[in-house]
Amino acid sequence: MGLITAQALHADKARHIFDCRFDLRDPCTGAKAFAEGHIPGAQYLHLNHDLSGEPTGSNGRHPLPDPQIFATRLGSLGLAPEMPVAIYDDAGGMFAARLWWMLRWIGHRGHVAVLDGGIQAWRTAGYPLSQKPQIFPVHAYPLVKTGPVVKAQDVLSFLSASSAYLLDARSADRFRGENETLDSVGGHIPGAKNRFFRDNLTDDGHFKSAEQLREEFMEQLAGVDPTTVVHSCGSGVTACHNLLAMEVAGLTGSRLYAGSWSEWSSDPSRPVEKG
Repeated sequence: MGLITAQALHADKARHIFDCRFDLRDPCTGAKAFAEGHIPGAQYLHLNHDLSGEPTGSNGRHPLPDPQIFATRLGSLGLAPEMPVAIYDDAGGMFAARLWWMLRWIGHRGHVAVLDGGIQAWRTAGYPLSQKPQIFPVHAYPLVKTGPVVKAQDVLSFLSASSAYLLDARSADRFRGENETLDSVGGHIPGAKNRFFRDNLTDDGHFKSAEQLREEFMEQLAGVDPTTVVHSCGSGVTACHNLLAMEVAGLTGSRLYAGSWSEWSSDPSRPVEKG
């Protein structure tokens, strides 16, 4: 269902493990933390360098990379399309969920799971960390077909036709247009609803149960078909957390607007809503 426990990961020696720790305000933090200690066998993927393409000023802060470049990068780290994967961070899955979604986007066939509770759960279970770099034989990662991605023009069409339920994963204050420190314009896409991605987690940083997540999302959607849900956030990262939580809840088929608010707000002709 998209999650794996620390105990299950410790017992599963076949999974390819990726560390996605990151700090939006200090991009070097994750790589430094990885070097100081990571789950044995893990390899590091950087949000800006590996999980994003080049920002142009109009495509968002974390645009998706070219899928072939991304697939080639995975192959260089020893991943093949059928291999099972586990992903973790130290932020409740905030960054790990981005890689979870991207692997689905490029059609990865192996089972992909986010470590529930992150590296903190691994440490709490008493499992060791390693400082040893892990090198695997390079694999070819042929790209067959990428999944659909919602674009800004699609969102404009949804607005005019009222044909999608837009769900924004940012904190409530940023959604309202307050305390915006990451993007130059505050607010949200008109008609969007808000579910802060951290509402998917318990106080100890684990995902809520599938039953509780389903109940909360069903209440939020109020009868809306999950397949009409389009997720956004600031730059297409935490939106993946809500998408993962819906999958855990058994509410499948929702989509990602990868450019999200940072792309949307870069064009002054697009409408903005506040409050």
